[in-house]
Amino acid sequence: MEQRGIELVPAAERYGRPRDLLFLWAGTTTTVFTVVYGTIVVAMGLSFWQAVAAIVIGNLLAFPLVGFSSIQGMQQGTSTMAISRAAYGNKGARVLGFFGWLNMVGFEAGGMVMITLAGLTLLEQAGVQSDGLGLKVAIVLVAALIQLILPLIGHSAVMKAQKYLTWVFLVMFVIMAILVAPKANLSAAGSADFSTFTLAVMLVMSGGGLSWAPLGGDYSRYLPVDSSRKAVFGYAFLGGFVPYLLLMVLGAAVATVVTNASDPISGLPGALPSWFVVPYLLLTVVTLFAANTTDLYSSGLNLQAAGINVKRWLAVVLDLILCVIITFVAITSDSFNTMLNAFLGLLVIWLAPWAGVYVTDWLRRRGRYDAASLFDEHAPGQVRWSGLVAQAFGMVAAALWLNSSVFVGWVSGATGGSDFSIFAGFVVAGIVYAALDRRPVPVKELAHA
Repeated sequence: MEQRGIELVPAAERYGRPRDLLFLWAGTTTTVFTVVYGTIVVAMGLSFWQAVAAIVIGNLLAFPLVGFSSIQGMQQGTSTMAISRAAYGNKGARVLGFFGWLNMVGFEAGGMVMITLAGLTLLEQAGVQSDGLGLKVAIVLVAALIQLILPLIGHSAVMKAQKYLTWVFLVMFVIMAILVAPKANLSAAGSADFSTFTLAVMLVMSGGGLSWAPLGGDYSRYLPVDSSRKAVFGYAFLGGFVPYLLLMVLGAAVATVVTNASDPISGLPGALPSWFVVPYLLLTVVTLFAANTTDLYSSGLNLQAAGINVKRWLAVVLDLILCVIITFVAITSDSFNTMLNAFLGLLVIWLAPWAGVYVTDWLRRRGRYDAASLFDEHAPGQVRWSGLVAQAFGMVAAALWLNSSVFVGWVSGATGGSDFSIFAGFVVAGIVYAALDRRPVPVKELAHA
């Protein structure tokens, strides 16, 4: 069991190759959820080819952030949210660590809910009545115990498992694509205006590379410090970008066959032959376990970055207990899923400004950090107001240009419902941070022992 949390990884304990990140991210992102994102894009009113354009643009813009944060993790030997302390201060960054933890909990809970619903549907396929509360509770608990194994063991186990799962997922989704392709109506009606198109691009970005960016360093921090930066960036980028591109396009094609394909349990299987429904449901369960494994491991690190002084393994256990509670509430409530989706839709308000500050800080430092100072509780600048003020300005800018199901910003309303929240938050936060940050740069770089 891995004992290290966000502490620096010394050179003697570094291992692996940059290409390992390709399998880590491919195994994480090759899920049924990614297909569903593609169906949602079409459900917004876009034609198939408009959806393809939004999918390509959104993923090209967002997934470079995963490659970028992976480089920082390799160079500094710690998690992404711990590196964020350089911009916000060791104590000031705690609020960002907490946001990052909430981000992971939200996605984990959504995955656990879907695993439970898929499990219940599988039991119904086998003739078992799934209406009882006791059975639902039992499935949630069994799923939680299975989910706990890999994140609890730690980094090495997660990396190895995702490598092998990638090939299994690839085969299954190729079969699924072959089964759907003859039915797809790529010329199906649908024509969205520019404002709706921007909404689709923001959905692709927020559900993909932007939400995964805070995890990049968590998995690259064990790579040897002299690893090729181009290789680290390239493999991390491609590992997420390629599955998202292909599976979201598949989802868009499925949406031309089944109108309610955005429901991955009772809707999407309608595009598949009956003999493939059970394999599909099994695929749903296993791919969501894989994605949740990555989320759960990182959420434990984010909890430490938020200033909660607990062991990494205990943080993982506590996090899973919370997810079990949320999942139990979700499967017994008709409105909880709507609330959860709304919560996830608002994540761009903090994620986009964080990315703007993070990238700007790296540019000002020319990629050099005093990594040891990130863990020095007596170093000056425990709260860096330049980073926090920039974050606040960026969050306001993102909110003003946001168009979500629960909130529409003033700028969005004034521009016909367009959504440029991610760009607004990223650019404003970056500019404000660059204007306020007056430290001499670059700072010295830690020599890893």
